[in-house]
Amino acid sequence: MSTKREQLLDAALELFNERGFAGAGIDAILARAGVAKMTLYKHFTSKDELVLATLRRADERWRKWMVDEVEARATSPRDRLLAVFDFAGTWFARPEFRGCLFARATGEFTEGDDPVRLACVEHNRLIERYIRGLAEQAGAPDANGLAKELTLLFLGAMTAAQATGGSAPALLARGAASTLVAAHFSVPAQSDGASRAG
Repeated sequence: MSTKREQLLDAALELFNERGFAGAGIDAILARAGVAKMTLYKHFTSKDELVLATLRRADERWRKWMVDEVEARATSPRDRLLAVFDFAGTWFARPEFRGCLFARATGEFTEGDDPVRLACVEHNRLIERYIRGLAEQAGAPDANGLAKELTLLFLGAMTAAQATGGSAPALLARGAASTLVAAHFSVPAQSDGASRAG
């Protein structure tokens, strides 16, 4: 990947986070990156293509950070299920936190088949897959159901933190997650693979 392309992606990521996607114009991105418009169109055919590439970059960086943080905070898979929410608290408390970039993209790119929107759906799917992997390693009777519930809790806490600021939503979500995890491990696996009742 060329240095100029890296500069464009880094600048776009900063500005999309600060101003949103519609609010960060091409001229502002070029100025932040310190490159000419010709350089932009050498690497990207449109702003939407730049948005998509930026989201892919953000996804890779963010998920690596999440996994590294979770693994540093706990050693057992079951404890790591809760460490996901400890990581969330750290993330929400950062001064630059303005909510999830992917949730904001979903709000701006509303067509169901838009590649940007589909990238956001994939981002959430990969979060759920990671949590499901932890649940499976921990021996949860219904790892898929637990992962879906914890992912929903995580995303809800993130939305609340975007609205209110601070890490309090992560602390509340961690308490609820602890209850969910305990409940899942207190019941036997269901033969039909369905989620536990109630």
